[in-house]
Amino acid sequence: MRYMVDFVTNVGGNPGRSGHTASVEAARIIFRAREKLASLIKAPDSERIIFTQNGTDSLNLAILGILGEADHVITTSMEHNSVMRPLTYLQNTRKVQVSIADCAPHGELDPERIKGLIKKNTKAVIINHGSNVTGGLQDLRGIRAATEGLFLIVDACQTIGSFPIDVVGDRIDALCFSCHKSLYGVQGLGAVYLREGVTPIPLRFGGTGSRSESIEQPTILPDCYESGTPNTPGIASLLGGLTFIEETGIGKIMEKEGALMKALRAGLEDTGQTTIYGAQGSAPPIPVLSFNIKGKLPSEVGYELNKRGIYVRVGLHCSPEAHRTIGTFPHGAVRVSPGYFTGESDIAAFIEAVREIAET
Repeated sequence: MRYMVDFVTNVGGNPGRSGHTASVEAARIIFRAREKLASLIKAPDSERIIFTQNGTDSLNLAILGILGEADHVITTSMEHNSVMRPLTYLQNTRKVQVSIADCAPHGELDPERIKGLIKKNTKAVIINHGSNVTGGLQDLRGIRAATEGLFLIVDACQTIGSFPIDVVGDRIDALCFSCHKSLYGVQGLGAVYLREGVTPIPLRFGGTGSRSESIEQPTILPDCYESGTPNTPGIASLLGGLTFIEETGIGKIMEKEGALMKALRAGLEDTGQTTIYGAQGSAPPIPVLSFNIKGKLPSEVGYELNKRGIYVRVGLHCSPEAHRTIGTFPHGAVRVSPGYFTGESDIAAFIEAVREIAET
């Protein structure tokens, strides 16, 4: 927040639109954020990181920009509507064929299921790296090995900042994510990494502050995909978040969040009144956990928690297919997402609140 306030108060320039001090400083802030993001995901070239409006915008750019007429794409039964709705649109408008690989009831995907769905016209595989419902991780390297030669589009909204990502080692073609979760930026900002040679059709065309003498959209990166005034205040906040991650270390962040998740799961299990979804017997590797209290609707539980000043997400979490997979459709579940700044006392208070609700 300090970085964003400093930009709005002391800079306020529009990057790339002038040569004056404020404009140059704005461009410098965006460059630094891009460089830190590239370092975080081990991307070799920061210019291949494109800023978007949010994670949904990133996924739309990759999906709508890569899939063409009558292409075949494979995805999974754990995907968010930010994947499923663009694919449904493409089915209706470009005759794109969609195959859905069924995941196990706890949410995990066997890469062989994808391998068995590949056709001659298969162009891409779209995979949710970490579930926004269960917090479970998919085996990116196993999936990549099973899908050699296809575009691999990865939804990393839940994992980036909380789990190491290596776009080169994992051979990811397009990594899509939002910046307001574990990257600690403000809402309304996302980004997508595009591997060299991956050039989706832009979703927007217009002013970029570069090649202004031409009415043709520039082809250079990142300008090609960043038409219009960027969300520089949001990018400044992201720079602050990335600086925090860099100084703290992702290992330390994972360690603390992992301890919180273990305490959370153990406490919920100890009540004897909850059903926890996802892989059994261990805490999710990222700070996302969904559960239900026996005999109570998620909406009831959310209402009671809200009365106690505890805010959770209830329902289908924009992921109806995932809830069908884990058996919680149509009512969904209660999702709780601790973070690095959550304390042990917060977890204890949450568990006590759940216990009280379960006993009423």
